[in-house]
Amino acid sequence: MSENPTAFGPLVEQFLVHTGVERGLAAATVQAYRSDLSLYTGWLADHGRDSLDQVGKRDVEDFLASLAGESAASKARRLAAVHELHRFALGQRLVSVDASQAVRAPKGVSRLPDVLTIDQVSRLLEASAPAGADDPVSLRDRALLEFMYATGCRVSEAVGADLTDLDLEQGLARLMGKGSKQRLVPVGSYARRALEAYLNRGREALGRRAKRSPEMAAVFLNKRGSRLSRQSVWQIVRSAAGRAGIDAPIHPHTLRHSFATHLIEGGADVRTVQELLGHASVTTTQIYTHVSPQRLMEAYQTAHPRAR
Repeated sequence: MSENPTAFGPLVEQFLVHTGVERGLAAATVQAYRSDLSLYTGWLADHGRDSLDQVGKRDVEDFLASLAGESAASKARRLAAVHELHRFALGQRLVSVDASQAVRAPKGVSRLPDVLTIDQVSRLLEASAPAGADDPVSLRDRALLEFMYATGCRVSEAVGADLTDLDLEQGLARLMGKGSKQRLVPVGSYARRALEAYLNRGREALGRRAKRSPEMAAVFLNKRGSRLSRQSVWQIVRSAAGRAGIDAPIHPHTLRHSFATHLIEGGADVRTVQELLGHASVTTTQIYTHVSPQRLMEAYQTAHPRAR
């Protein structure tokens, strides 16, 4: 399969510039588009298509069918990129019709996000640092995980946070979300105390370890005094989960899922949670409105006249 067909290269690059610069989408989103469209245009080139003008609905359907080994979610994501490219070409009058418009993604099993119980979150946070540990790394790890659960932030937002984004006196943090959109979120008392301990007793010590000038802006530093990486956050979460004895699937985004679910279970309005998460559409947030079997049973036993 052609990895980067010359015929489609200029169009794809023009589209990526449009998404990254004009629409302001995150670099990770642009890179995902690049990967998906490389696969799509490579398939088209291998099947004798030199431009989108030559592409019909059947071609798009056949491309989707060629992804037989992928999950429904993966197919849907790739098709979304295909839709965006065709819409862009139509808007630029490079084609007269959007051949992908009528093609729909295959339906898959709706999958609820991985969510920890409140007790599991407490155990995870307690295990983020060994009991009584007061070294810089332990202080950082506790502050990081408390911050992520308190704000529901994405990994990229946590590692991208700067000192100027924190107002611990007011209990607020400014987060930079997808598409460079900013939002203010509250920082609870537990996270504030953990952050203050880290900033007062841990961060400076990590900064002194830098071989070059330490990262002056970043909140969370690695052992070398540079900004903490996304990969390091994964390792911190997994290590804490292991110490806490949590067998459930867990990754950094699990804290974001748990944040949203616990808020809604506690009575928060879905629109408020949407704002806190930085979702563009409330539809994305509504996945967290699922009701756990335990809550269903509690509600049933409380409300149904013949439940007991």
